[in-house]
Amino acid sequence: MGNTSTSRIPKSKNRKMKKTVFITLSIVLFIANLQAQKIDTDSLLVKAYYELKTTKNYTKAIELAKLGIKTAPSYVDFNVVLGRSYMLIKKTDSSRVYFNRAINQNPKYKEVFSYLTKLEIQDKNLPNAKSCIDKALHFYPDDLDFNLLKLNILELENDKNKTIEFLDYLIVKYPSNLDFKQKLTQLKTKLDSDRIGINYSYTTFSRNGVGPWQLSGLQYIREREKITLVGRINYADRQSFGTSISSGFQYEFETYIKNNSKSYSYLSSSYSDAIVFPKLRLGYSYFHNFKKGWEGDIGVRYTKTVDDNLYAGVFGVGKYVGSYWINFKSYLLINKSEINPAFTATARYYFDTKYDYATVLIGYGSSPDERVSLVDIQKRISLNSYRIGAGYYKSFNNHYLTGIQTIFNNQEYVQNKTQNEFEIALMFQYKF
Repeated sequence: MGNTSTSRIPKSKNRKMKKTVFITLSIVLFIANLQAQKIDTDSLLVKAYYELKTTKNYTKAIELAKLGIKTAPSYVDFNVVLGRSYMLIKKTDSSRVYFNRAINQNPKYKEVFSYLTKLEIQDKNLPNAKSCIDKALHFYPDDLDFNLLKLNILELENDKNKTIEFLDYLIVKYPSNLDFKQKLTQLKTKLDSDRIGINYSYTTFSRNGVGPWQLSGLQYIREREKITLVGRINYADRQSFGTSISSGFQYEFETYIKNNSKSYSYLSSSYSDAIVFPKLRLGYSYFHNFKKGWEGDIGVRYTKTVDDNLYAGVFGVGKYVGSYWINFKSYLLINKSEINPAFTATARYYFDTKYDYATVLIGYGSSPDERVSLVDIQKRISLNSYRIGAGYYKSFNNHYLTGIQTIFNNQEYVQNKTQNEFEIALMFQYKF
């Protein structure tokens, strides 16, 4: 009788193996199901964004996003799609709900902060907009777009002091962004004020028997947000060999009118029946502010003298560069069939306020915007003239404004014969 051996697997061990296989298969199937679900959810999100951004079928995007939330409630981007879609179809209440849900799910969702802030600005809910952008800046203090949104909110609130304070902060934070410097200068220029002042200029000539000429004036300036009004009464006295040969008054009015946030207009007029002034002056210029600190202007001038009517076109361009303001202005004066050019280049360096600055200028020709020699413009426009000047203006105690400016001018008085003219001008104003 031979020995035979048979190996048997115990029943208990067999059951354990079957159980292990079952659990393993269950886990594999579960993971596969999750993976399939993730793939389907991602595909659904892609389709929702496609309908939102490409086909702009907002109804379909909303349908897909809602399905996505049911499938995967933790997917924050479905709330973003719903918020954007409702915002674009002007259902702002629904849009606000889904944007807030997205922020609750992801408190640092950068894109949603931007959408929600713009939504609140659009609905004129400025306190909500400010609260939202402050949260965004807490997480992203260096984001330029968020800082621009906050600046926009402060401007809409019409709080000039807070806007100025924030612009000061932005100028330090972004020193290369010239738009902030331009905005600050413009805003300070628009602050309400009333001023009364006097000005005086004294001009001497190198030619015997000519001069001195004196020009003095009393002016009132009323500055408001949308309009500035300026009224002046000027008095001129011309002398020869120490004796007055002519004098008289001129009545002048100027205004600056804000057209919109990017442009303003300048209008001027003056009248006099004295021979030391033109009989009538009229002027208009349109100014537009561009990006990166640029400003351009175009205008016309009309001057009625004793003998003739003069017309001029004005073209100018300016730019803020840090604390500097640089401007170039050209004039084309038309007298009968002749066209005579004049040019002026000015540079200013601003200190603390718009009233505190140093300035230099150079120029060629005679322009209709000059004051002291304007009565002789008909004689001067066809003759050569080269000038250079400098000035300094300063404010004290928030009420007192002073200034001094000098100009040296080498002027042809007849063909190939020149005289040197030296002018010193003083200004004092009281602001209240």
